[in-house]
Amino acid sequence: MFNISMKNTLMDSLGIVIKEVKEDGTCIASMPVDERTRQPFGFLHGGASVALAETTASIGAASLINHETHLVFGQEINANHLRSVRDGIVTATASVLHKGNSTMVYEIKIENEANKLVCISRCTLAVQAKRS
Repeated sequence: MFNISMKNTLMDSLGIVIKEVKEDGTCIASMPVDERTRQPFGFLHGGASVALAETTASIGAASLINHETHLVFGQEINANHLRSVRDGIVTATASVLHKGNSTMVYEIKIENEANKLVCISRCTLAVQAKRS
């Protein structure tokens, strides 16, 4: 997909795995609910869900730009945590709501293994020209 390494990144630390990136910019990724992603009370940490959401949106948006000339950066993100998860795998699907020249807006749905909605998020990404 991209000529970049995920090693030694937040994705690597949290166990985030990119499953699919579609031509329309949709990105699907999974993340384990384990000792890396739980809060002290044993449930999936909301911050881990937000990290998964922004990761999927960013990779989806990055698939839609020219990497020779542009970059994408998370600009704003919100999340509603709807259901708790103690273990297993959660899967995020990030879909484009708006594809502009300077911004993109994504909706991200995170579901548990029973396909029940765990978190809904919206992420705005800035599209910027590379500087020399």
